[in-house]
Amino acid sequence: MTKVQNKKNKKDARHKRIRAKIKGTKTRPRLSIHKSNKNICAQLIDDTVAVVLVFVLFSGKNAKAAYSAGELLAKKSLEKKIKKVVFDRSGYKFH
Repeated sequence: MTKVQNKKNKKDARHKRIRAKIKGTKTRPRLSIHKSNKNICAQLIDDTVAVVLVFVLFSGKNAKAAYSAGELLAKKSLEKKIKKVVFDRSGYKFH
C-alpha cells in the first residue's frame, strides 16, 4: 500500500466514525464542507429527510475565499432561520 492510499484509507475511516455519531435535523442541520483544488463547497443538510437546505459554492481555495463562503452561508442560513448547526468535518483533521 502506498503512502497516498494509506492516507486516503485513514481519512475514510475518520469520515465513517464521524458520520456514525452526527445527524442533522431541520432545526439543527449538518454543516458539510468539501474543498477541492478550485472550489469550496458548503451545505446544510437535514439527514432525517435527506434534503439539502442551503448550498454555497465558492471559487478559490485560500483563506479569503473560505471567509467569503462562510459569510454567504451564514447569510443564507439566517434567511431560513437556521441559527445552530452540527459541524461535519468530512474526515479532514480539525486542529
